[in-house]
Amino acid sequence: MAVTETGVSYYGISYVEHARRDFQEMIDHNCTAVLLALSEFDLDFRKPAIKEIAQAGREMGLTVYLDTWGIGKWFGGEPPSLFLTNNVGNRQVSAFSDEPLPAACFNTTAFREYFFEQCDWLAKEVDADGFFWDEPHFALPKGYASITGGAGDDWACRCPFCRKQFEAQYGYDMPRQLTMEVKRFRHDRALDILETVSRRIKAIRENSKIICCVHATLGTYYVTENRGYDNWDKVARSDACDVFSSTILSYQLPRDFFRSITKRTIEVAKRNGVGNQRWIMGYYQQPENLDEIVDLAKLYADLGTESLFAWTYRGGHGTVLAAPRALELWDAVGRAYGEVLKR
Repeated sequence: MAVTETGVSYYGISYVEHARRDFQEMIDHNCTAVLLALSEFDLDFRKPAIKEIAQAGREMGLTVYLDTWGIGKWFGGEPPSLFLTNNVGNRQVSAFSDEPLPAACFNTTAFREYFFEQCDWLAKEVDADGFFWDEPHFALPKGYASITGGAGDDWACRCPFCRKQFEAQYGYDMPRQLTMEVKRFRHDRALDILETVSRRIKAIRENSKIICCVHATLGTYYVTENRGYDNWDKVARSDACDVFSSTILSYQLPRDFFRSITKRTIEVAKRNGVGNQRWIMGYYQQPENLDEIVDLAKLYADLGTESLFAWTYRGGHGTVLAAPRALELWDAVGRAYGEVLKR
C-alpha cells in the first residue's frame, strides 16, 4: 500500500491567522496532515486558540491530530509540566534509590483525573480527526549503562501507589528487581490509562483515530529499556491503538536499522489489524546530503508505510533543536512527500 498521509508536527499554538499561513506552507510542502503539539501550558492558557487553529486546519483540507505533548513528562516532549509543579507527591519513584523522578506516576488517581479531564475537553470542544499518544513511557532512571550501551538496571515506578496496587494484585510487596510479575504489572498499567482514555474519547467523538507511537528500541535481544510499551503486539492490539507508530531514528544509525524497524512496525500493525505510521527526523540532525531524506521516504513507502510524518515544522527553525540547515531540511521533507504521494 502506498503512503496516503504525510504530515508534520506543529507547536505554534498562538494565533489562528499565523497558523493559516503556516498551514498553507505545509500544504505547499506536500503535507496532507498536521499534528498539533499541545503542552500543559497550551491546555491551561490557550484553549480558545486551540479550537480556532484546529478548525482552520480542517477548513484548509488538512487532517488534524491532537498530541498531548509532554503531559506529566509521561509523554515525550520538551515542555515543562504544570501537573508536576502542582503535585510534587505524584511523581514516579526509582526502584533502587527511592528517589522521586521528574515524571508523573500515571497510575495515581490525581494524574489520571487530570489527564482524562484534558482529553475529555479536547474531544468535546476541538474539531479534530484524532489523538496521538506521543512516546508514552515509564521514566528511565539513568545509572551505569549496560555493556551493550543501553540503560542501567534501575527502573520506575515503585512509588507507594504502585506498590499498593502491585500488592493488591499479587499478594506481596513489589520487588526492587524487574521480575516477570513486575514487568507484566508495568505493561498492564501502562496500557490501562491509554485504553481508558481512548474509550472515553470515542464515546464523545466516535470517529476519532487514535495513533500510538512507541520508542523504536531493539527490544528483543541485547537491550530492552523496559519503558512499559516494549511489547509492541500488546500495544497494537489494544483499545489505545488504531494506528501503530514507531518513533524517529537518528541519522547516525545504520540504514539497515531504519529498514528493520520499519519492517517490524508494519508487520506488527498488519498482524493486529491496525494502520501503520513511521517518522522522519526533521529537527536537530540532518544527513550530510539532504537528498537522503527523499531516499528514506521512498524506502519507507516501498516497505508499506501508510502514514509518514516528520518532527517538526520548518526543521525546528528558531528553536534550540533546529537542524543545522533547518529550512533546507524542511524543503527536503517537502520534496520527499511529493515523491511518495505521486506513487
